[in-house]
Amino acid sequence: MVGRRWLEMTWRDGLFLHWPVDPAVVAGTLPEGLSVATHGDDAYLGVVAFVMDDVRPRGAPFGLSFPELNLRTYVEGAAGPGVYFYNLDADDRLGVAVARRLFALPYYRAEMSVTRSTPRGGDGAVSDGAVSGGDGAVRFKSRRTHRGVPSARFDVTYEPTGAAFAAESGSLAAFLVENYRFYADGRRLYRGEIGHEPWTLREGIADVRENTLFEANGFERPDGEPIVHCAEPIDVSADRIRRS
Repeated sequence: MVGRRWLEMTWRDGLFLHWPVDPAVVAGTLPEGLSVATHGDDAYLGVVAFVMDDVRPRGAPFGLSFPELNLRTYVEGAAGPGVYFYNLDADDRLGVAVARRLFALPYYRAEMSVTRSTPRGGDGAVSDGAVSGGDGAVRFKSRRTHRGVPSARFDVTYEPTGAAFAAESGSLAAFLVENYRFYADGRRLYRGEIGHEPWTLREGIADVRENTLFEANGFERPDGEPIVHCAEPIDVSADRIRRS
């Protein structure tokens, strides 16, 4: 639950890719104060890509928009369950610099592009352009440009294939996407709170051409194909980052 709506934004073109892993794979990577959260007997590693649109302080007339890409897992902490971020790559030089300077959080600069192929006029023609919401295949590309850290690349095309649904409480989908607290390790362990309505999800397909986020964070690539969820746009509010 958000205590104060410090930032407001809209998240668009969300893609969740998740792989089940042995909890021991995750446990040794967590900082003191966090433990592995599991669903059934599995921990999960997730790659999440989306566009942060119109990010602004509450009440401001306009804001910034940029893509973001993260590798995450799910944890229990002193403040409650949440997401733990291994990296947050963003095509936002200012935001990355502030997060690193103030908190030493694992934010990294990256060059990113997000485009969609959509039918035009019902004649089968395809238009490629900046993503603005709606159906169609989305291509998300990222190349980390931050100096002094491991390189990372990601290239995927994804699209929804199923009917829209909201994750049921206690389900695997809810465990993976309905998280309103995050933790990240910087100069110390920090946490943040976000608020939004439940996600509207659709099952999807994803053609992952390149993904080196696991290697960049010291993991072996998980076996098997990921669980794919595509998300409808959602309005989000965020409180300030606090020491955990």
